[in-house]
Formats: sequence, structure tokens, C-alpha cells
Amino acid sequence: SGCGKTTLLKLINRLEEPSGGSIVYEGADVRQFDAFRLRRQIGWVMQGDGLFPHFTVRENIAVVPRLLEWDTATTELRVREMMQLVQLDIEAYGERYPHELSGGQRQRVGFARALAGKPDLVLMDEAFSALDPLTRDDLQRDFKSLQAGLGFSAVLVTHDMAEALILADT
Repeated sequence: SGCGKTTLLKLINRLEEPSGGSIVYEGADVRQFDAFRLRRQIGWVMQGDGLFPHFTVRENIAVVPRLLEWDTATTELRVREMMQLVQLDIEAYGERYPHELSGGQRQRVGFARALAGKPDLVLMDEAFSALDPLTRDDLQRDFKSLQAGLGFSAVLVTHDMAEALILADT
């Protein structure tokens, strides 16, 4: 605790600025990117779920596509794709609010939202820590499948060494 895990992620997507050195993304120092554009092309799965409580599941997943100014039809298609990928039925869950979901369902929505903008990098801050062991195991397996299928890279910070060994390939 307190060693800078979350700060590292914040430095990568410019929520904080480095006092020295450089962070290279896509071949360039992150400070060369517009901070808002950079954040929209990098997914973020935070500790807990970080969902907007006043947005439905559908609206939470659509946040980044809307910020990227995708048209309504493309955004809706992406929301449906993401819900299918994280194994949540859109008819059953699309209009629910975060408080109406279990912890595992909320975390699945968090993953769907992080992936909705088609990022090639996803930052994961203790993404599985608040879950019970069975849900955690299921989501870790699903994450590895999603990563293999969609081909994105991830930077994962965790206190759990077993989780790091299970999920890391480098």
C-alpha cells in the first residue's frame, strides 16, 4: 500500500503529470498527446466498479463512444457487443442502474465500458479486489479470454501476487 500503483496508472493517462522522466505510449511521450484524447483511447477499469450511479448499464457502457462522437447506431451496436462479450443480457440488464446489480455484474459493466471505445491499452487498478473468490476467478478467466479475443494490452496493478501471476504474460 502506498507505493504508487494507482499513481503509475494516472501518469500513463495523464490524470497526473510526471515530475521527471517520460512515459512512452504508441511511440511518443504521453505529454505530446492531448490529455482528453489520450484518456478516450485508453480503457480504465478501476477498483470497485466506478460506474456512474445515475446512468443505466447501457448509458454507462456508451460513455466513451459518445465522447468519441460515434453516431447513435454505431454506439448502440457497440453497447450490445460489449454486453454480449461480458455475458450480460441487454434485455435483462441494459436499463438497470448500478445499485440493482451484484458486484460481479457491476464489474462486468466496468469492463464493458473500458473496452467500448476499442482501446488498445486498458489500465486496471485492483480491478478484481472487491469481489468474492468465485466471482473473481470467473472474471479473471473472462478477462483473459477478452484480452486474447480483442487483442488489447493491459497494465494491471494489484496487491495479489497470485492474481498477477495468473493474469500476466510479461
